[in-house]
Amino acid sequence: MRMRFNKLSLIWLAAAAIVGTAAPALAQSDLSRSGAPAYTAAGRRDPFKNLFSGQELKERRPVTRVDELMIDDVQIMGIVKAKARWEVILSISDGFPMTAREGDRFADGYVLSIREDAVIFRKTVDRGMPLLKPKDIIKEINPEERNHE
Repeated sequence: MRMRFNKLSLIWLAAAAIVGTAAPALAQSDLSRSGAPAYTAAGRRDPFKNLFSGQELKERRPVTRVDELMIDDVQIMGIVKAKARWEVILSISDGFPMTAREGDRFADGYVLSIREDAVIFRKTVDRGMPLLKPKDIIKEINPEERNHE
């Protein structure tokens, strides 16, 4: 029986023979001793390394109301008495002031009480999960900011 080859089939057979002999040589050079492909940085970052490992990510968006604030993110700027009620002036992370009264809700709790020199917050939620036992956080005014009469 006689086989007939045309030019296209000869080119295809030649290409298959070249690739078949070259592939094992390339595969051996890319393998480390353990048999896994080795990564060399050569000045580039490792694409398999998590850039945010060990960091907690927060979505940043503008805060417009007190109930969007987290208790840990506020600082006490001052405490005033208005219409027989205590109000606290808060400084948020952007530096803008906001006011809050007793009972005002935050994203993770509420204002339990306001004293002349401190505010007591009750934290009821931590990282989106309700706390079994609420935690009270006391934030005092800095001594320099207190009004001494």
